[in-house]
Amino acid sequence: MFAKLKNIDIPIVVILFAFMVISTMLVYSSSVDHPTINISITKILALYAVGLAGFLACSLFDYRVLIRIAPYLYGIGIVSLIAVYFFGKKIHGARGWFELPGGLTFQPAELVKLILIICITALLAKRGGDLLQVKSDIIPVGLAVLIPFMLVLIQPDLGNAIIFIIILLGMLWIGNIKYSQVLISIVIVVGVGFLMLTVYKHFHDALFELLKGYGFSHWMDRIDTFLYPQDVSADDNYQVRNAVRAIGSGGLEGEGFLHGTSVHSNFIPFAYSDSIFVVVGEEFGFRGSAVLLLIYFMLIYRMILISIQSAQLGGAYIVVGVVSMFVFQIFENVGMMIGIMPLTGITLPFVSYGGTSLLINMLSLGLVMSVKLHQERAPELF
Repeated sequence: MFAKLKNIDIPIVVILFAFMVISTMLVYSSSVDHPTINISITKILALYAVGLAGFLACSLFDYRVLIRIAPYLYGIGIVSLIAVYFFGKKIHGARGWFELPGGLTFQPAELVKLILIICITALLAKRGGDLLQVKSDIIPVGLAVLIPFMLVLIQPDLGNAIIFIIILLGMLWIGNIKYSQVLISIVIVVGVGFLMLTVYKHFHDALFELLKGYGFSHWMDRIDTFLYPQDVSADDNYQVRNAVRAIGSGGLEGEGFLHGTSVHSNFIPFAYSDSIFVVVGEEFGFRGSAVLLLIYFMLIYRMILISIQSAQLGGAYIVVGVVSMFVFQIFENVGMMIGIMPLTGITLPFVSYGGTSLLINMLSLGLVMSVKLHQERAPELF
């Protein structure tokens, strides 16, 4: 088994250790002066050690076995999402975490992202690369994603729910969907989007009162901050306004490690998790931000190479699912901090503080590595 490690993708391993160093520096810097949270370097490294162990274990495990048991994994994911709605802990307005011994928490929505990638792969790979059919392929895959999407949406966790849709779209594209279907889908999405925007604008107050009754009014606050920043109150626009200001103040070279004025004055909410990119921009400037994005680019590039070189369709589909997930999370997290995307609770992969998020990202990358390490041309297992 361990003999396979000689074929491991060394650049990806180097990138992971670079992320460990970067994350440790940024999380420590953003929490060292926090009035209620002080995350030690030891704790950060311990989480990374667990994550790296998960990455190694998942790399050595044959991904094709997971595809074979995809229905069982899907069932586990759905049950966990239902259970967390009734028995989960409420954090930042969303009931999406299980409370574990030792003060730890686990967010099943993060695990379901990985499960969906495996399940969609199992469904698409049955076609053997042939063009996807609406009734027999696209609708079943869409329904498989719709169920967890709705369960996560009512937590409410809009960020992870959107990631489910992004994974679906990326994998349908690589799964050989017809261009005519893509064109029709684009027309429908644009039309529905325009209609929703019109309804949102004309019935804004009524929608707010309706959503408020179900505890979802904060969604509209975030949408208003994005669409109508000039009309929202200073409190509603607080995080975005301060984030943009802090990143801009970093200039070309930044204010220096542990010297971020806005970060260490606690003007940036959740600087150690969702807003970690602000720490990069303020303390390391444009150069530091560019280097971080370049590292992400290299990671995506290496994963795409693994997808191209995959001996089996199932492996290629899995890698594309993981790539879709990472690309959107990076774009959304950075975009919401510079004001071009609405605020969501999406973390920056491998950099933001969060045990569940880091572990699932490591397992996802381990699954990609498993595709590379199990390249023998054996018969498909699905």
